[in-house]
Amino acid sequence: MRMTWAEFWALIATLNGEATQENCQRLAEELGRRSVPDIIGFAERHAEALYRLDQEKFGSLPVVDLTARHGRPFPQSGDGFLYARCAVVAAGQAVWESVFFDIDKFRPYTSTECDGEWLLYVPDKAYELATGEEWDRSTQYCFESFSNRDGWPHLRD
Repeated sequence: MRMTWAEFWALIATLNGEATQENCQRLAEELGRRSVPDIIGFAERHAEALYRLDQEKFGSLPVVDLTARHGRPFPQSGDGFLYARCAVVAAGQAVWESVFFDIDKFRPYTSTECDGEWLLYVPDKAYELATGEEWDRSTQYCFESFSNRDGWPHLRD
């Protein structure tokens, strides 16, 4: 049975809006006490949430607290964009949903001070806690930046 979106967002809510190392470790421990199908379900929902945010309108936003030469906006890197998307997910369901309707609500998450990278490791850590083994996982949705072909129409082959 797949994890519902409601169950996923309830688990994300335990982060209190931030994907700090401590918060993500606590979430991994909570998830690690659940069944392997729950852990897999969380990983699937997480990957899908990130995939849906993988769109040019968000990825082309500049980093808010950096400027390039001559005052030009500083572009997000592929990794930076992935970590920004993780930070949006960690902020919770209301924030995640709101950015689709207002691109400016995504902008603060491009800050160098706002990094959601730790959230990426939660499913793998939970799996390891539950099984004692490393997880060589794959999910239905690829969460890597620029993988959502519908979100980046000009990158299509």
